[in-house]
Amino acid sequence: MPFVASLGVGAHLEYWGVPPARITELDWWESYTVPDTGVVLTAAPSQHFSGRGLKDRNATLWSSFAIRSPRHAVFFSGDTGLTTEYQSIRERLGPFDLVMLEIGAFHPAWGDIHLGPDNALKAHAMLGGVLMPVHWGTFALAMHAWDQPPERLLKLAADTGTQLFMPLLGQPAEPAHSDIVEPWWRAVDDSAVRHAASHDGEVTWPTSVPWPLD
Repeated sequence: MPFVASLGVGAHLEYWGVPPARITELDWWESYTVPDTGVVLTAAPSQHFSGRGLKDRNATLWSSFAIRSPRHAVFFSGDTGLTTEYQSIRERLGPFDLVMLEIGAFHPAWGDIHLGPDNALKAHAMLGGVLMPVHWGTFALAMHAWDQPPERLLKLAADTGTQLFMPLLGQPAEPAHSDIVEPWWRAVDDSAVRHAASHDGEVTWPTSVPWPLD
């Protein structure tokens, strides 16, 4: 199995035991073709810092990735702020069938490194394709409810006519045949979410939100 990563990340993979011969590092706009598959992975610009510790900030490249097979193409943003590079990505690597953009956690002060629902739609307007929101409902990094990003996105998408792909976690689904979003997260037991978000079960979620919902 090959491992494809941004420049500098290979050292981490080697440390974790991955043989160097299986690692390919890519600069922005460089590509790797998976042998015998016709699948091409291309690293593309993304706006975020890199690092996994206190002393390695920006020591490696941070990238988004485009994945193209003979039949389909997918774009994955990774953590990112809004950047006009998305227009160049579409021109050079598109068109895309599915675009995965992060929508949370978010705060207005983090606009340079996280999209949030509003900027995800702006990025999607440059990229095209069906929008699959990712990177939400995981770690409690921001002062908003865990389900605020998808609720905000659902409303904005209805106003703009944007096609969303938001399947139930673990559910097989086909993006091209998923025109109706079922808000499955509304059935999640919120008390269980609060308990899972803390070590002692005493987390108090704020009721205020950083942007208006209407």
